[in-house]
Amino acid sequence: MRKEIQQEQGLKKTIKPIHAWALALGSVLGWGAFVLPALRFLPQAGPLAACIGFALGGIMLFSVAISLGNMVSKYKVTGGAFAFSFVGFGPTIAFICGWALVLGYICIITLNATAISLLTRFVLPGVFEIGHLYSIAGYSVYAGEIAMLSGVLLLAGVLNYRGADLVGQIQVFLAFALCGSILVLFTGSSLAETASISNLYPLFAENKSALASVLSIVAIAPWLYIGFDTIPQAAEEFDFPHERAIKLMLSAIGCGIVLYSMVTLAVACIMPYPELLAMDVPWATGTVAKMALGTSGSVILTVAVLAAICTGINGFFIASSRLIFSMGRAGILPAWFAQIHPQYQTPHKAIAFVLSISLIAPFFGREVLNWVVDMSAIGTVIAYMLASMTAYKVMRHAGDKKGAIHGILGSISSLVCLLLLTVPFSPAAIGMPSWYALLVWIALGAWFYYTKMGAFKMLSVREQSVRILGSERHVYFEKDLRN
Repeated sequence: MRKEIQQEQGLKKTIKPIHAWALALGSVLGWGAFVLPALRFLPQAGPLAACIGFALGGIMLFSVAISLGNMVSKYKVTGGAFAFSFVGFGPTIAFICGWALVLGYICIITLNATAISLLTRFVLPGVFEIGHLYSIAGYSVYAGEIAMLSGVLLLAGVLNYRGADLVGQIQVFLAFALCGSILVLFTGSSLAETASISNLYPLFAENKSALASVLSIVAIAPWLYIGFDTIPQAAEEFDFPHERAIKLMLSAIGCGIVLYSMVTLAVACIMPYPELLAMDVPWATGTVAKMALGTSGSVILTVAVLAAICTGINGFFIASSRLIFSMGRAGILPAWFAQIHPQYQTPHKAIAFVLSISLIAPFFGREVLNWVVDMSAIGTVIAYMLASMTAYKVMRHAGDKKGAIHGILGSISSLVCLLLLTVPFSPAAIGMPSWYALLVWIALGAWFYYTKMGAFKMLSVREQSVRILGSERHVYFEKDLRN
C-alpha cells in the first residue's frame, strides 16, 4: 500500500497555465537581456554569433525541458530536478543537485534586485547614490541603494508569502508588459534614420574565430535560460494537467530566444556597434533607446527592465522556496523549512529564508555577485544533466523511446555546457574568483550534508521515497522498487 503525504503538508493548487508560462518567461528574461548586450554579447561574440548562440543554446535546452516535463508527468511533486535526481541516483546525488540549484536560484534573485540600482543610476542619477559606505572590486555601495533594494526584496517576499496565485496574476501582467516593451524598442531602433544592416559588422568578435564567438554564448545558455525550470519546481501547485508542462517550458525558451535576439540587435543596429562600445557609455541599451525614441525610449526601456527584474525575482522566489521546502519536507534540510502557512498554504519559512539571504547580497556589491553567478551556472548545468539522465532511465524503463532519446540529448547538451564552463582555455571558462566562491558554497553544503543526511540515509528507500515523492514510487537506484 502506498503511503501518501498527509494533506496538511500539501501546497495549494492555484497556478494556472498562463501563470506558469509567465513565471517561466519572466525568469528566463531577466536584467541580463538589457545589460549584457554591450558587456558580453557584442564584444565577446558579435551580433550574428550572439543570435546563433541564443538559438543553439535554447535548442540544446529543449531536450532538457522535455526531459523535465516527462518527469513532471510522472512525479507530480514540488522539488523539480532535486526530486527527479533522487529517483535516478538516490539521496546523495539528489542533495548535490538540490544544493546546486538553491545557489543558482537565489543568485538570480539577488542579481535581478541589484540590477535595479543600475537602472536608477541611469534613469535617476544621484537619487539613491547617497551615503557612500565602501567599494568592493571597484563597485561603490551606497546606503540609499541598499535601502531601496531591501524594500523591493521585502515587497517580493510579502507577495510570495501571501500565495502563488497573487504572484501569478502579477507575473502575467508584467510578462506581457516586458514583451510589448521589447517589441517597441526593437521596432524603434530598426526604423531609426541611422539604422542599417552595415552597423552590424563585424558579425563575429574580431579577436575570436566564428566558432569561438558562438560557443561563448552557447556555454552560458543554461544561465541565460535558467527559469524555465521554475515550472517543475511548482508542479505540486498546478491547477491544470501536468502533461502541459512541456509545451509551457518550450514556449518560454522559444520566446526567450527571440527576445534576447531582439534586444541585442536593437542595440547593435542603430550605429556601428564597435563605435557604440568605444563610447564607453554607462548603459548602451539605454543610450540606444534614447537615440531611437527620445525621452519616451527611456520610459519604455525602464518599463521593460523593471518588468524583467520583477518577473525574475518573483519566479525565482517561487522556485527557490519550493525547492528548499521540498528538501526540508524530506528531512535533508531542517524540518523548519517544510512548514506551511495555515491560511495562505505557502512554504512561509522557506520564503523567509530566501528573503533573508537575498537581503544580505546588496551589501557585497554587484561585482562580487557576478563572480557568484558565473560559478552558479556550473551548478545549474549539473542539475540539468542529472535530471536528464534520470529521465533517460525512467523513459527507457517505460518503453518510451522518444523520451529516452530526449534524456540522452539533454544529458549531452548539459555536459557540453559544463565542459565549456570548466575546461581551461575554453572561450567561456569561469575565472578564479568564481572558483573560490564555488568552494565556499561546497563547504557550506558539506556541513549541511554531514549534519542532516546521516539520519535520512538510515531510513528505508520506501520511506525516503514517501518523503520526497509523496508515496512509495518506483525509483531506479534500488532494484526492489523497479517493478
